[in-house]
This record gives sequence, C-alpha cells and structure tokens, in this order.
Amino acid sequence: MTLLRLLGTYLKPHWQPIVAVVVFQLIQAIASLYLPTLNADIIDNGVARGDTAYILSTGAWMLGITVVQVAAAITAVYFGARVAMALGRDLRAAVFSRVSGFSEREVSQFGAPSLITRSTNDVQQVQMLALMTFTMLVSAPILAVGGVILALQQDLQLSWIIAVSVPVLLISLGAIIVRMVPQFRRMQARIDTINRVLREQLTGIRVVRAFVREDVETARFDRANRDVTDSALRAGRLMALMFPVVMLVLNVSSVAVIWFGAFRIDDGSMQVGTLIAFLSYLMQILMAVMMATFMAMMIPRASVCADRITEVLETDSTVVMPANPVRELRRHGTVELRDATFSYPGAEQPVLRSLDVTVAAGETLAVIGSTGSGKTTFVNLLPRLFDVTGGAVLVDGVDVRELDPDLLWSRIGLVPQKPYLFSGTVASNLRYGKPDATDDELWQALETAQAADFVRAMEGGLEAPIAQGGTTVSGGQRQRLAIARALVKRPEIYVFDDSFSALDLATDARLRRALRADMAGATMIIVAQRVSTIIDADQIIVLEDGEIVGKGTHDELLETSATYAEIVSSQLTAEEAA
Repeated sequence: MTLLRLLGTYLKPHWQPIVAVVVFQLIQAIASLYLPTLNADIIDNGVARGDTAYILSTGAWMLGITVVQVAAAITAVYFGARVAMALGRDLRAAVFSRVSGFSEREVSQFGAPSLITRSTNDVQQVQMLALMTFTMLVSAPILAVGGVILALQQDLQLSWIIAVSVPVLLISLGAIIVRMVPQFRRMQARIDTINRVLREQLTGIRVVRAFVREDVETARFDRANRDVTDSALRAGRLMALMFPVVMLVLNVSSVAVIWFGAFRIDDGSMQVGTLIAFLSYLMQILMAVMMATFMAMMIPRASVCADRITEVLETDSTVVMPANPVRELRRHGTVELRDATFSYPGAEQPVLRSLDVTVAAGETLAVIGSTGSGKTTFVNLLPRLFDVTGGAVLVDGVDVRELDPDLLWSRIGLVPQKPYLFSGTVASNLRYGKPDATDDELWQALETAQAADFVRAMEGGLEAPIAQGGTTVSGGQRQRLAIARALVKRPEIYVFDDSFSALDLATDARLRRALRADMAGATMIIVAQRVSTIIDADQIIVLEDGEIVGKGTHDELLETSATYAEIVSSQLTAEEAA
C-alpha cells in the first residue's frame, strides 16, 4: 500500500519519539483498563459491605492511577504531535526538492495547480493521519485486546455479546469506507481544478475586466466550486453515517449486557460490580473500535493523497544528472547544435527538426520566425529546460547532457519570454544570479538595461519593493529588470527569448547599443519578432515549422530567403530594409 510505504520511509528517521509514543500510550491504556477492575472491587467489597475505609483507600489508588494515565496521555500526544509535524515538514521538502528538479515537460504534465495542491493540501492530509494515529490509533488495539481479555475474566458467559457486536460494527463501517474512497479521490482532483481556475482568474484579472468577462468567470468558478462541494457532501454524508452506526451498536450492546447480566445477578451467579466492570470493558472495546473508525474515515482520503504525493516523488525528470559529469569548461562560450531534433511526448511531428547551428564565442545569433515556428523551444534546449530527442546541443564542444547542470547554468544568462520577478526588492531580484553583487554592479547592469532612470525614480531605489510576479512595474520595466538580472550574473552566454518585445523602438536601439559595448566578448542568442532588433546580428537563422529555412546575415537573407524577405517587407519599408 502506497500510504504505508510513504509513512514507513519518512517516519523511519523519527523512530525514537515513535517508541516513546507507543510506550506512553501503553501506560495510558493499561491504566485505563485497570480502573474498571478497581471500580468493581469498590462496589463489591466496599459499598456492598459498607466498608468506608476500603472505599477511600481503593479510591485513592484509583486517583493515583488516573493521574498517571493523564500524564502518560499528555506525553504521548506531545511526542506524537512533534513526529507528525516533522513528517509534514519532510514530505513538503521532498516534494519541493523533486519539483525543483523537474524539466518543463514534467511541470506541464502535472500542472502547477496540481503540484501546489499536492505539496500543501495532500501533505496536510497525510500529516493529520499520522497525528491521529499517534494520539488515538496506537492505544485503540491495546484497549480492544486488553478489554476483551479482562471482560472474559469478569464473566465468560456474556462474552458472546462482544463476539457479535464487534464484527457487526467492523462490517458496517467497512461497507461505508469502501464507498468513501472514490469520493475522496474525486474530491482531490476537483480541488486541483478549483485551484487552477482561481489561479487563472487572479493572474488574468486585467484581461477578465478588459473583456467584461466577470460574469462568465464567476460562473466558471461557481461550477468548479459546486463540483468540490458536491464531492465533499457525498463524502460527508457517508462520514456522518458512521457515528450513528457506532452509537447504535454501542447502545444495543450496552442494553444487552444489562439485560442478560440482570438475570445472572438475580440467580446469584454474578455480582453487581462485575456487571459494571464488564459493561465498562465493553464500552472500552467499542470505543477503541470507534477510535479506529475515526481513523478509518481519514485513511481513504490520506491514501488518495499519498498516491498523489508518491506519483510526484517517483517521477524522474527527463533532464537527468550525468553519471560522470564534466565539471570544468574552457571559458569560450561557443554554442553548437548538431542535427538537433525535439518532439513533445505523444506529438505526431517534431517541434524542431535537424537543426545545425554553430555560434562562435563573442558572436550574436538571432532567431526569427513566425509564431509557433519553435523559437522558444530552440532556446530552451540550451540551458536544458528540455533535452533534445535527437542529435545534440554542445557548449564549448561538450554535450550539455554530459555537463554538471550547475556548471551549465552558471555559463548561461537566460531572459525568458515572460519575465518573472520575485516578491522582494529591486536589489534582491537583481542579485538572484549573483548574491554577492555590489550596488555598483547592480547600477551598471541597470544602466546597460536602460532601467536605471525608472529605478532611481522609485521610492527606495534599489530597495524599492517588487510584488510577486513584478506586478508593481510595467511590462517594459519588468523586461528591463529581467535583462539587468541576467547582466549582473556576467555569464559567457546570454539568451534573450523575445526579451525586447515590450520596449519601444528607441529604448530597444539604446539597449542593443549598450549591450554591444558592455557585453563585448560574450555570446548572445536573441529570439525576436522585430527585424530591427536583430538586423545587426552576426548570424540570423529563420525558423519555419521547426526547420531552418534561412541562415546568414541580414543582407544575405534578403537575397536568399523568401521567408525572411517577407518578414522584413511586412515590418520595414524598402529604404529601411536596405
């Protein structure tokens, strides 16, 4: 069972406090089991005979045992809670670590909303199961087994009531639990959906308002919300049925004990204290079963959550660490694609086909093409966000699949198509790739990225706050800050994935001039939609349907590539193109 395997793996390092939990729960259970016997003794030997001294002495002994029981219970809960919280911490850390190593392919496979649910809600369900296990379930079998033994010692002839009531209770609860499992599985999937819908709506709130789609999105959220509610209600109805079943069996069993026990007291074969003790043990047995029932209500949902967590933990990234990674490179910055091909899983056609490109150190390669031609996939191959499915990608003559990933990433400064800023300050975002960068280095990068003016105008300058995703700055400012972040890192290879699209033409031109002056000697790979952005590149490749249909300088491509000439004519006048 996945749940047991998961708990066994992550609870093993905490075996010492778990042993403490078991020991103190054992002490608590033994104390609880001993109290009905003393109570029966007081009734038969103290109350029946009018022996006040015996009642007081035995009562004091019961009080002492109760104090021990309470102390043991508190200690067991303390250690159990610590272990359960440690389990949650370790599971969240494991899921986060695994997801951090995923390539774009695995992240897309699970989806961000599902990964968030699995690392929060799912882990919480497993953690809660562990907590309830340590505080309730450990003592339940001890109370049940001990209660049966002591009840049989009190009166053997009434034991048939136990033999009937316990199986009836277990069968009734088992039938309910079997129906609960699919409901919990469906509910977790619907929680993923509501997370996805809410995330989309919060991220795209401006688009929703711009197109006056509030009513449509409200209805969409309402559907997802109702789906979760319906699943929760179905599971809740089954859960609500469990407690009445337990109480019915408990009360009917109590009536049976009192009814048949009264006849045995009447014929002198049983004492009143013995009947009270037997009834107490029956209550303890059925209460132990009821505690196990509460656990049984949690197990189906926790089992579903454990399956989902394990699915993440057992998914290996397609971008794997090489067995004997290359940990040193000559600092040149050459990039080469040899017959590189890439296909998404299940796709009928490759996204990129047989690409052969060589970029010498210090050169600028530009990539242009229509939407969907594979430009972003092309640049994602360089830092191994994806691995090629055919051919090879080489940096300084070494296949990137043979490089230590940290070494590869330290050589590349990537500015993605959708620049993302983290919550914090301007400085904390710029130092993301170089934590020890000085303020002078930050300002130099900002100057080159044409971002210094607006950062100076912000209250706090470098310490100006940035909201999650960079929503407190405009799209163009966000792009320039992302470019500055890459410049602070000072890598050998810069990859700009359509990183100038939000800039006006004048800012774009100033930025490119500053880059050429400040980044002399660095290799640059620029993906762009605008011809004006790449017109001065040392080499331009034109992608169409994942294939290179043109390669050369701007002037060469105007003469040799009809596709490039068409792109140019759609953006520039004949005089500007020349």
